[in-house]
Amino acid sequence: MCGVFGIHHHDEAANIAYLGLHALQHRGQESAGLVAFADGKLRQEVAMSLVADAFNRDRLAHLPGQTAIGHVRYSTAGTSELRNAQPFVFEYAGGKISIAHNGNLVNADELRAELEAQGSIFQTSSDTEVIIHLMAKARDADVVGRLRTALSRVRGAYSLVLLTSDERMIGARDPNGFRPLVIGRLKDAWVLSSETCAFDLVEAEYIRDVEPGEIVVIERGGMTSSRVDLSVPAVPVAPTFCVFEHVYFARPDSLVNGRSAYRAREKMGRALAQESQIEADVVVPVPDSGVPAAIGYSKESGIPFEMGLIRSHYVGRTFIEPQDSIRHFGVRLKLSPVRAVVDGKKVVVVDDSLVRGTTSRKIVKMLRNAGAREIHLRISAPPTTHPCYYGINTPNRSELVASSHTLDEIAKYVTCDSIAYLSHAGMMKAVGADSEAGAGYCSACFTGNYPVPLGTAALVQLRRARI
Repeated sequence: MCGVFGIHHHDEAANIAYLGLHALQHRGQESAGLVAFADGKLRQEVAMSLVADAFNRDRLAHLPGQTAIGHVRYSTAGTSELRNAQPFVFEYAGGKISIAHNGNLVNADELRAELEAQGSIFQTSSDTEVIIHLMAKARDADVVGRLRTALSRVRGAYSLVLLTSDERMIGARDPNGFRPLVIGRLKDAWVLSSETCAFDLVEAEYIRDVEPGEIVVIERGGMTSSRVDLSVPAVPVAPTFCVFEHVYFARPDSLVNGRSAYRAREKMGRALAQESQIEADVVVPVPDSGVPAAIGYSKESGIPFEMGLIRSHYVGRTFIEPQDSIRHFGVRLKLSPVRAVVDGKKVVVVDDSLVRGTTSRKIVKMLRNAGAREIHLRISAPPTTHPCYYGINTPNRSELVASSHTLDEIAKYVTCDSIAYLSHAGMMKAVGADSEAGAGYCSACFTGNYPVPLGTAALVQLRRARI
């Protein structure tokens, strides 16, 4: 999961892009980068840090010009190191180009091996670089034609923002539309972003989503649109937007696939209460991501909502622990129970998902130590049983507790009094899917039904997990 942002024809392009990345920080915390165009040059600044730490006035001053693109990264393909920090800048026969990518290409390993056999030399371990090498080998005269040729070869998830050496900003989305990409206007400037929450911060107007399989080109004359070449795939392509964007990834104040992420999560909570209500004294969310669903659960069940867990907003990505004896305090650094809320109470704890179960186990223990009499865990999504190969760094299937354990076994491991998940049909109804089966959405992490055939590396991993 990553975040991309771009702005074209604005006097403070780098500053606006910086703010846009700040709004998208939840989509990636490993690295942040900006590339700006001025005087015929693409200038790059990247760092292995959060946006606010990566950029200051001096670094932004090194990025003049009216067009800029940016990226925040959470690695799904390629190691977490500076050479993989995006946006990348490459030079080839067609000129210089910068690229920022959200998603994951399932056939990147095969394409990389083919390109290396033909003499390509890769500078990174990121799957994104495959697109650039395919563009370099394309015979099209124009960069848009080269991009269209390259994208006809790749499979999987990509929402791209590119910046060319002739100051064109390009947005592209894979034919399945796995990851979001939206278009906005800021006075005379055009804006591209992974989420609409970035538009709210910079006061841009949301226009529409980039459609699945669409390529938009923004230049001084305005915006034009074309389509990715779909003549190459052997199977029909249908939109399969990632449902987990609704469940967890997107910021609650964003519009996701045309719908409010907050309202979708509230509806999930309501559906969860309808499916698995239990007598209790208080509904407590796991902050921050579990809050909207817990509000929905409370409204539907009539059980009072309380903030029985408080999250610290001052814990960074790393923490120096003074002694080995307190390493188990990791979750306590982020969450603290409110004894006045849970002491002596039957508590419903609502969270958006449960992956390995280790964090939930620690939360249950904290609440019991704070005096909770009963703890009933409710998850506002179905059991996560399969890894994702379309841009989410989920664990191998063997590490997903729901893939090999019953509800009773999970409850015993987590040490809660009961556990229940939202049904797949309930989730799909909450996000407004066309059917209970989820037409128009990808829910492979819950079902194992992968809409795009997986590459060799992914298939090997699945076989090793004994699927």
